[in-house]
Amino acid sequence: MKKITKEELKTILEQHKLWLDSDGEKGKCADLSGANLTRADLSGADLRLANLTDTDLRRADLAFANLSDANLSYANLSGANLLETDLRRANLTGTDLICVDLTRANLSRV
Repeated sequence: MKKITKEELKTILEQHKLWLDSDGEKGKCADLSGANLTRADLSGADLRLANLTDTDLRRADLAFANLSDANLSYANLSGANLLETDLRRANLTGTDLICVDLTRANLSRV
């Protein structure tokens, strides 16, 4: 697992926002695959289309985050806060969702 510092995470999120806002012409799509983001504060983060494959998000705060169309396959979300998180069309194959707060989370596939 690669450790991501708060500064690195901030830069990745800024580049991802730029990528989303420019329809992929600027910035870079967030690739946090294999990262250790245990207890990370990602509340309200816009991570649409991001690669979070095999990411350790145990006890992370993802409340109100947008993870629609993100790849969360084999991520560990045990104990994470997903209150009102947008997970539409997210790939959750093999994702650990033990003790996760999914209150008002959007898990629709359409």
